[in-house]
Amino acid sequence: MKRIKAEGISKQYGKGESAVTALREVSFAIDAGEFVAVMGESGSGKSTLLSIVGTLNSPTSGKLTVDGTDIYALGKDARADFRRESIGFVFQNFNLIPYLTLAENVMLPLAIVKASRAKKKEMALAALERVGLSQKGGRLPSQISGGEQERVAIARAIVGRPPIILADEPTGNLDSRTGKEIMGLIGALNDEGMTIVMVTHNAEYAEHARRVLRVADGVLA
Repeated sequence: MKRIKAEGISKQYGKGESAVTALREVSFAIDAGEFVAVMGESGSGKSTLLSIVGTLNSPTSGKLTVDGTDIYALGKDARADFRRESIGFVFQNFNLIPYLTLAENVMLPLAIVKASRAKKKEMALAALERVGLSQKGGRLPSQISGGEQERVAIARAIVGRPPIILADEPTGNLDSRTGKEIMGLIGALNDEGMTIVMVTHNAEYAEHARRVLRVADGVLA
């Protein structure tokens, strides 16, 4: 199980008079199996915070530990291994490759996994079945709806069964009905034991989380 702990995380872009502080001395802990929503206005620093938790963006200062391991003290390769084994990402804009089938898109995180292509495809189809798209693995992203594309993005995030899912505005480009369906799916993954950290500006969707972290001007309120 993975417990996430941030201690005094700060992030600054640029130097001197042009420097912009995105996060300032942010500290929190997220227990394994929690569902936490991160809320804040545009530019508040919430997406920067998520990217640091996901090891995609190094903090300027502070420490991020997962199960006691200082993640940013690891070498680049070890940090990449941690990210591959422990974290699944769900993005607002889906980030699907248009010329790959849905199954091939879901298989992408498995590229460096030591398994046969047949096994990887089996895992991808199982993930698609988990999100209700078991019959559409051979289609292209352009041949399905936006809500279905978000489901594919979730399938890609969970295909390797990571213990932590980071979702950045996963319902941002969806209508209300489809957004609620996606939130139901994310809630079900949490019920299965996955830790969910979700950035959202939607207070209704944040109610699905067990706890809300509010970020304002780079500070945890």
